[in-house]
Amino acid sequence: MDISTPFPFAIVGFDLDGTLLDTSLDIGHALNHALRSIGRPIVPVNEVYRLIGGGTGQTLRLGLLETGGALPADEMAALEDVLFAYYEDHIAEHTKLYPGGEAMLDALAARGVTLAVATNKKEHLARKVFAELGLTDRFSAILGGDSLGPGKAKPAPDLLHAMVEQSGGGRAAFVGDTTYDIGAARAAALPVVAVSFGFHDRPPHELGADAVIDHFDALIPVLESLG
Repeated sequence: MDISTPFPFAIVGFDLDGTLLDTSLDIGHALNHALRSIGRPIVPVNEVYRLIGGGTGQTLRLGLLETGGALPADEMAALEDVLFAYYEDHIAEHTKLYPGGEAMLDALAARGVTLAVATNKKEHLARKVFAELGLTDRFSAILGGDSLGPGKAKPAPDLLHAMVEQSGGGRAAFVGDTTYDIGAARAAALPVVAVSFGFHDRPPHELGADAVIDHFDALIPVLESLG
């Protein structure tokens, strides 16, 4: 790979669930633990990816709707605590980078790109999964859905603005897999790439991204074309 040509972006930011990491099995087991605790049927773990995208709390809300309906606010809060406690204890048992992810991160770093993460997952959970996978030091900023307070999670642009600021500023692009990601990038005026292998809430080519990739091998050439 020729790295002599300046890369068009100083910062490349990523969503976490369904973009950098396949977290579906660990989230699925946590969701089903919570559902079983109140006598609900489980969601098949190979279908949980459909419910992921707006943060783990949103996954629980959707799981409840699919298995008997919503709960009152106080019961919902208690059940979220059950889910998050289980998930935190089992956060990286099955979770892994998507194919080509490590080589892609290495290649971006070799080009002098600052890497960052903006996820709707709670920040401490994002940091824990990265720590357990040995990935923390790769990222200059790791922002979660609760990092900036209520109403600041994606698709609002605030996390992406903060991601760029904490990464030292400069031209940035974002990579995601849902309307939350593409909406946030559009609101923040950042070029955005969608991955076709993620946890989509709409077909990948209908998300409104500037480009869609099927493998991380394609990310650098696509970003160069967007620059």
